[in-house]
Amino acid sequence: MESHESYRRIVSRLIEEYASFGTPLGEVRMEVVIDRERDHYGLMQVGWINQRRVHGCVLHIDLRGGKVRIEHNGTDQEIAKELVEAGIPKEDVVIAFQPPEVRHLSGYGVG
Repeated sequence: MESHESYRRIVSRLIEEYASFGTPLGEVRMEVVIDRERDHYGLMQVGWINQRRVHGCVLHIDLRGGKVRIEHNGTDQEIAKELVEAGIPKEDVVIAFQPPEVRHLSGYGVG
């Protein structure tokens, strides 16, 4: 279970790091959403640009079945690569927003 706890720490740290970058967009703030009990980790943009509401997911990662599943990556960064560099084995990182039948082409975990 140690790896699961280390995965939690790594993913939490990554989400917090991305939140600290902030956003140059109007009155938009970055919000960290972490549910350690259910292993959901997210980063949201929330606020206003002029009179337009901004509310959306920037990054969503779940821990499930011993794997770190990248459910959404709205950044221009290679989040999977960063997770591996932080110590998570490549086979335990799943690019879950890709269709299951092509995940094996990513070089990361499939499931």
